[in-house]
Amino acid sequence: MLIRVTKTFTFEMAHALSGHDGPCRNVHGHSYELAVTIRGIPSHEKGHPKNGMVIDFAELKTIVNKHVIHPFDHTLVLPEEADEYKHITGEAVLRVPYQPTCENLLAEFVHRLQPQFPQHMQLVSLRLRETATSWAEWLESEQEEE
Repeated sequence: MLIRVTKTFTFEMAHALSGHDGPCRNVHGHSYELAVTIRGIPSHEKGHPKNGMVIDFAELKTIVNKHVIHPFDHTLVLPEEADEYKHITGEAVLRVPYQPTCENLLAEFVHRLQPQFPQHMQLVSLRLRETATSWAEWLESEQEEE
């Protein structure tokens, strides 16, 4: 029986959208919430410490923290080609080759996380909440074959 397991993470991040026609062109921050959902068949190995689990929540936490939360938490994310932000420097400035919208950040997180799970588990959805009323969502079931 396939079971979905979800864990939610929070992190703080600032960004700016180069050339945007609204206030998001200015450097500003959000308290992000990332929900990660994995699908798999629970282990049925009697006596095994992970018996009954698709994935140990602690293991899921370790993976997401290493590949998403730690690299992005308390950083300022800016598009690397944006001239208007070239003067902004610092240890916590992360330059990316895309416009750091909620949608593009979510795509980055999918690419960082998908390879981290064994074949018997699948990353099936990510939801990145940027504000209390706004989020982007990725669903594996809606992806076309590449």
